[in-house]
Order: sequence, then structure tokens, then C-alpha cells
Amino acid sequence: MTDLGLPDDILACLFDLDGVVTRTAVVHAAAWREMFDAFLRERDGDAFRPFTDADYDEYVDGRPRADGVRTFLASRGIELPEGDPGDPPDARTVHGLGNRKNDLLLERIRTDGVEAYDGTLRYLAAVRARGLRTAIVSSSANCRDVLRSIGAEDLFDVRVDGVVAAERGLPGKPAPDTFLAAARDLGVEPSRAAVFEDALAGMDAGRAGHFGYVVGVDRVGQTDALYAHGADRVVTDLAELGGEQ
Repeated sequence: MTDLGLPDDILACLFDLDGVVTRTAVVHAAAWREMFDAFLRERDGDAFRPFTDADYDEYVDGRPRADGVRTFLASRGIELPEGDPGDPPDARTVHGLGNRKNDLLLERIRTDGVEAYDGTLRYLAAVRARGLRTAIVSSSANCRDVLRSIGAEDLFDVRVDGVVAAERGLPGKPAPDTFLAAARDLGVEPSRAAVFEDALAGMDAGRAGHFGYVVGVDRVGQTDALYAHGADRVVTDLAELGGEQ
């Protein structure tokens, strides 16, 4: 293992955004909860069963927005029309609910701002100083704006986010396709790349893509689940991996 806490043959590092680079996972979870609880309350009345942290971890976290809506609704036996990506946020469609969630997310980000994890930024600097290539791999369509807001866009050689995935027709996590695309764009075999993820869907993607090393970042107390979904190592902060000057 190197002083970065990675196998010696790793040439590139592929980072998720929300929960790994930025403290936005909790903001996403709150926006999902607000949207789904309002929908379920309207549908089922006061007897509605609220959206939970476990629902977020299992059905939504790390997935593209529409996939998260579909997967959670399926878990409750609810079917809605797909609609179109441009549906208004009050439409009772998969895309309408997803757009409502995105509006709530952006409102929270505008109000509270975005904060980066200092340990991750230091680790990124160390990784790049050692000559390893880096990519950001996120299901978020807001990825570029978020990176710019924290001054971190130039820390990544490649960006594969929700916008790029839609342009290329790439399925989102837990499928490995977005991570595989990032490795390809960097000119690195998956076996020579490390994945850094906080979501269980991201762990599944890392395992399915046969990447050289998969690091789980546990921000919410799910270490055992991260290992069960394919992590080679779990840390609470990337600074634990080393690389500090």
C-alpha cells in the first residue's frame, strides 16, 4: 500500500460528489424527505407512512433522480406515469416529483450554501501531487455548479455527472457505467482505478465494475452496510487514508 492508503498499482481516483467531496448528502436527504412526505400525505392523508433515513439509504442515495423516485415508489407499491424530464414540479409523474425534489434542493443550497470536506480536499491535493489522475463521478445534474461554488473544479481531470450521463445514455449507479466511463476518459483500466463513495449504490457500482480498490466513506454510521456492498476499506474521512504533507 502507498502512503495514500491505496494499492501500489492504482493510477486514478474516482470520487463521488455528495457526501464524499461536499456536505450535500444531508441536504439531498432533507429535500427527498420533504418532497416524498408531501406527496405521500396528499395521497394517503394523515395515515401516510413517512419517508425514512433507511428509505434514503436503500432506494435513493447515489441514484439518478428519476431512478430514485421510481425505486422508492416501487418499494411502497406505487406506480406513477413517467412523464417527461421537463414536467413541472407539481406534476404527479416520476419526472414531476424528481423536479420538485431538485427545486427544494436548490432552494436549500441557495439558503445555506455548500460546504466541502476539508479532509477530502487535502486528500485530493495529495493524490494529484503524487501524479494520480482524478475524476468526479456524480448522478447530480448540478455537479459543475457545486464544484465551482467551492472552488474545486480544477481538482478533477474528468467529470461524469448527471448531464454527461444523459448525453451519453449511461445508466446511473448502482450500474457501474458512469465510473467505467470516467476511467475510460482518464485512459485507465478499471483495475487500476480506485472508487470513493458514501452511498450503498456507489459501493455496488464499484464492485460491479471490478475496480482495483473501493473506499467507502461513512458519514452516517453505516460501516457494516458499506462493507457488505463491496467496500475494500471504510473510513469516516479521507484524511484517514494518509497523504498528509
